[in-house]
Amino acid sequence: MEEQYNNEQNNIPEFQSRLDLTKLKEGVERVKTEIRKVIVGQDSMVEHLLVALLSNGHVLIEGVPGVAKTITAKLLAKTVAVDFSRIQFTPDLMPSDILGTSIFNVKTSEFEFKKGPIFSNFVLIDEINRSPAKTQAALFEVMEEHQITMDSHLYKMNLPFFVIATQNPIEQEGTYRLPEAQLDRFLFKIKVDYPNLEEEISIIKKQHELKSEDKIAEVNAVLSGEELIAFQQQIKQIIVEPHLMEYIAKIVVNTRENPFLYLGASPRASLALLVAAKGFAGINGRDFVTPEDIKFAAIAVLRHRIIVSPEREMEGLTTEEIINQILDGIEIPR
Repeated sequence: MEEQYNNEQNNIPEFQSRLDLTKLKEGVERVKTEIRKVIVGQDSMVEHLLVALLSNGHVLIEGVPGVAKTITAKLLAKTVAVDFSRIQFTPDLMPSDILGTSIFNVKTSEFEFKKGPIFSNFVLIDEINRSPAKTQAALFEVMEEHQITMDSHLYKMNLPFFVIATQNPIEQEGTYRLPEAQLDRFLFKIKVDYPNLEEEISIIKKQHELKSEDKIAEVNAVLSGEELIAFQQQIKQIIVEPHLMEYIAKIVVNTRENPFLYLGASPRASLALLVAAKGFAGINGRDFVTPEDIKFAAIAVLRHRIIVSPEREMEGLTTEEIINQILDGIEIPR
């Protein structure tokens, strides 16, 4: 799917852009260049992370240990000159450990709110499924509305605000499955696979050649927070024709009517597919969305929002296969 998408982007003829996306595209390339100083391969993960960041969404990365989930998230944060915090989810973590807590000040005889690590621009949550439901639920409001309510007071997040969460799909002991309401807060669920042989060799060589023990020290900030916010505003202005909006709706509605699925996607999935398609168009320097943008975004947007029926799951059918079947069964608008 990715290789086909890249080929189709190369075949799109030159056009006169109605939005000047030159700086956005150059900024994306600078970020990719910095990340490639350390990371070999994983181009799809990096591209999806950038699209989510530009689309003002959040990302859940799933993969076995050692496939560069955490380091890629840290490197992406390093390329933007904003605040970064990392939260390690554990079974004993409490909501107040994330959001903050009110502490009584003896001098003023008043309670003062001490902000937690969630109050940052880039937040990396390691092993999000390690904490119980009440701690996971603490993220509902802040991820959706960029604010938290504590002791009847409202606290707004500083923008940009971007959450990257990771989880290991193999080890299930001592974990707590994310509920559908929590999964729905993520724009993308990215699955990270092992590198191929050539990439594995390149990883070994790059590690051998790195002079600094600190890999992250090799990466520099190439974007400011203000530039990122400006790029996010440009992504919102990308043009989507009405027939493409109808195409998005048909894809999502089909998940609700599909006999292989126990749970279909909600209207939030339609909106997510819309903003993700705009993001893919933007990083490719286009001010308009194509059907290929929508198709390429569909798997990462939908895979965590649908549930395969038990019968089909026992047969080995995956969400990705069903999504591809749905995409193949709907006529592509031109």
